[in-house]
Amino acid sequence: MIKAILLAAGQSKRIKSENKLTKLYKKKPLLNHSLKALHKSKVNKVIIVLGHQQNEVKKIIKKNKKNIFSFNKNFREGMASSIKVGLKKVSKNDKGFIVVQSDMPFIKSSDINKIYNSIKSKKFLVHVLKFKNKVGNPIGFDISVVKKFKRIKGDFGAKFMVKRLKNETKFIKINSLKSFKDFDKVSDFRTWFTKIYSEK
Repeated sequence: MIKAILLAAGQSKRIKSENKLTKLYKKKPLLNHSLKALHKSKVNKVIIVLGHQQNEVKKIIKKNKKNIFSFNKNFREGMASSIKVGLKKVSKNDKGFIVVQSDMPFIKSSDINKIYNSIKSKKFLVHVLKFKNKVGNPIGFDISVVKKFKRIKGDFGAKFMVKRLKNETKFIKINSLKSFKDFDKVSDFRTWFTKIYSEK
């Protein structure tokens, strides 16, 4: 199996009025855009790591047989703690895993499938999307990398491993920088909503 770890435990500190994952974008919660891409992809299971406002977030999650829920009681410690919690649901018999941010509404299932297929090839330890000279999430890993994540702390995440294991990394070309866009501010919701509908 190749599982995805969807990080949905953060506190959305830049959007103080509400949890950005439950905020509507194009008529559905932001989280469900990333989740839809994962459900449509080849990944076998989606480990959804909850933390901040876990009950409110869980309520809006679209049901799917791929979903596995996990709770990070130490979510205030940063992204690394959530990745570690998600990895507890990954088996040593799995081929690998993909770390996915939950605030990326433009990620495509086809991009996730590129990572999935690259992991299956067993030629590299890290599998990362690249547009020109920029890399971004999601990022895939061979199962052997699990033990390396035990040493990270704070807000160090999957990109940190790309730097550490650069010589063992497969860079996978994609066609648009837009796939990397994450929503961190209230203005992101307005800007991209206006842009998308003005292009129609």
